[in-house]
Amino acid sequence: MATEHVKIIATNRKARHQYFIEESLEAGIVLTGTEIKSIRAGHISIQEAYVAERQGELWVLNMHIAQYDPAHRDNHDPLRPRKLLMHRREIDKWSADVQRKGYTIVVLRVYLSRGRAKIEIGLAKGQKQHDKRQAIAKRESERKIRRTLREQSKGY
Repeated sequence: MATEHVKIIATNRKARHQYFIEESLEAGIVLTGTEIKSIRAGHISIQEAYVAERQGELWVLNMHIAQYDPAHRDNHDPLRPRKLLMHRREIDKWSADVQRKGYTIVVLRVYLSRGRAKIEIGLAKGQKQHDKRQAIAKRESERKIRRTLREQSKGY
């Protein structure tokens, strides 16, 4: 089995808290030279990033890639829209899914795979406040059970 060289650059940890992620997909992303250098240096923020359809293509919006200082005047716009590289049938499927009520496409993480920048996107449905409270209560009860079992195994 081939080993895959993956270096995670940025993760959107809030996405799984704010949304139900139903599906995820890896996609390539079109970048300029200064953008890839800045990403390799880890100067990227995907907290507010989302994906939208424009003229039959999917674009990442609000993904902030900081300017690459050594480039000076040849730098890029940090918030420019960036095109995703996906197969036509994937674009059509995900665009149709977004048309359903309450669905959006969020950026889950950005990573380098064999030197190329990849983006993991997820088909997401927004969580209601009561769903978030239930998830927190479940997590706390599981933590309490683990703590009790650990204390019992130690003989306290």
